[in-house]
Amino acid sequence: MPVRTVLGTRALNRATLARQLLLDRSDLPVLDAVAHLGGLQAQEPQEPYLGLWSRLRAFEPAALSGLLTGRQVVRTHLMRRTVHLVTSDDALAWRARHEAMLRQRVLGVYRRELEGINLGELAAAGRALMADGEPRTMTELARALAARWPAPGPRALGEMVISALVPMAQLPPRGLWRTKAGVRNVLLASWLGREVADLPADGSDPVGQALLRRYLAAYGPAASADLRAWCGLAGLPAAVAAAREELVSFRDERGRELLDLPDAPRPDPDTPAPVRFLPAFDNAILGYHDRGRIIDDDHRGLSVAGERVVLVDGRAAATWRVEAGTVTVTPLGRLSPADRTAVAEQGREVALFLSDNESDGVRVATSSG
Repeated sequence: MPVRTVLGTRALNRATLARQLLLDRSDLPVLDAVAHLGGLQAQEPQEPYLGLWSRLRAFEPAALSGLLTGRQVVRTHLMRRTVHLVTSDDALAWRARHEAMLRQRVLGVYRRELEGINLGELAAAGRALMADGEPRTMTELARALAARWPAPGPRALGEMVISALVPMAQLPPRGLWRTKAGVRNVLLASWLGREVADLPADGSDPVGQALLRRYLAAYGPAASADLRAWCGLAGLPAAVAAAREELVSFRDERGRELLDLPDAPRPDPDTPAPVRFLPAFDNAILGYHDRGRIIDDDHRGLSVAGERVVLVDGRAAATWRVEAGTVTVTPLGRLSPADRTAVAEQGREVALFLSDNESDGVRVATSSG
């Protein structure tokens, strides 16, 4: 596979916007959009609604809520050990491939507390406890297990079982539109009525290859380090090697090799990019190790701090929040008059969406810089 041309930051930006459905809103059905995006980060339960509203024409929140209650999408710990909203098919197909990473990430936090604990026995006890189908909070589960393993403490036990050892689903009403509800967990297989797919015994990695292709479709062109940053897995070198002949290769301005699907969209760098309001922890930013294609290094910390950002000309140019029913935008630098107008117009649309058409209040603060 020959190494191709260098793609500049703006070319990568426009490719990302196109793949992320942020350059033009899509007519995809909601389920297909969730699948295309490889899920949406969802530890803040309402944020996926904002993410889909920014990407889909005529998005109706009830459609996503219906998919949750209909068990076609599910909230579960997956990529990067964060809660993601993914299709049920993807949750079952991908979960086993992520398990080793999930364990290691919990141990990275609670290694001392869990030292000496047989994780196989802990997993079996967790499964046995949850086999009755009764939804449990993490606290309820951990207290029951603490009778046998008192030393680690309930937090360490609960985190290890729920986010790593035993595939779980977070039940509605958690994650439904305009609904506040705590986390209640059930076995993923019980909730979906299908078992989690096993890893192949021959050592092949079809899931890794599927993850690579799905990632490039929604995030490419991208480096192996970007793929690793998205899923939390160790770069999937065997999957990359197996698929390499099917891919095309570029370089970024730093000299990194970028892989991509041959026929995936790579728009002209001068393609206009509309203002877009992103939710907290949006994967359009978090899905890369090198986030420079969409956010300046000076503002990189915003992406992990839960700040919602506004894209202007495809780049993070402001943060936004809702205060007293008004969408309040705080620029990160100087906005031109035309950009301020475009931000205000899109802010009014956000306000109408969030208020069910009862308010279009928006305030754009004075530009800094």
